[in-house]
Amino acid sequence: MSRPRVGIIGNSYLIGGDYPAHASGTMNSQAVSQVAGCLPLLIPADPRFVSVEELLETFDGFLLTGGRPNVHPEEYGEEPTEAHGEFDRCRDAITLPLVRACVERGQPFFGVCRGFQEVNVAMGGTLHPEIRELPGRMNHRMPPDGTLEEKFAPRHCVHFTEGGPFHRLLGTTEVMTNTLHGQGIKTPGRRVVIDGRAEDGTPEAIYIEGAPGFTLSVQWHPEYNAANDPVSRPLFEAFGKAARAWAAGRRAASLRTA
Repeated sequence: MSRPRVGIIGNSYLIGGDYPAHASGTMNSQAVSQVAGCLPLLIPADPRFVSVEELLETFDGFLLTGGRPNVHPEEYGEEPTEAHGEFDRCRDAITLPLVRACVERGQPFFGVCRGFQEVNVAMGGTLHPEIRELPGRMNHRMPPDGTLEEKFAPRHCVHFTEGGPFHRLLGTTEVMTNTLHGQGIKTPGRRVVIDGRAEDGTPEAIYIEGAPGFTLSVQWHPEYNAANDPVSRPLFEAFGKAARAWAAGRRAASLRTA
């Protein structure tokens, strides 16, 4: 039986300063394939090439990846400033309606870093452009120097709600995670439940209340060393299980109508 198909949201880049490309980190494909047990396929997140409807009918789940560009603040009713950084309006045009459609259909998605923020905005929430400037907050950005291992090393605790989905899945209310983000949730969107926070109060883990499918999303980067990390592995395994359930339902529906 073929593996469930997971669409990995790609980011737009200019290679060499002038050659446009869509790409995603190898870690994302590795985690989806080796830990979630699914077939990783890169999505060029641009409405000129794909539609949300096509994606929903093609894939069994979606990995909403991190990325340097941020969600444009116009998507949550604010004006852009220098602090908001770079944008990718084409990705906004795909991922925000995709999240809303998946929530209603029960189609699984796993949001990571920017993807975590996209889920909040898609549901009507807002973002802080630079959380390290807020009183009492730590610097959550990626260290500017060091090896890959040093940049993705665990740097702070995340505390989960007692009895919440992350506690039930991971078997603990406190874990250590990496942190490589500048923005963060200001106000949660409709039905967005903050299920985990960093020591400084920054939201780090969310899900959509009442959604029929898998909607867990995290602000850190669990794709790094996912096969060996005791926090990352259960998250990707649960996501893969949800994608397999969706694929099985799709196959069953296809047989009934054959």
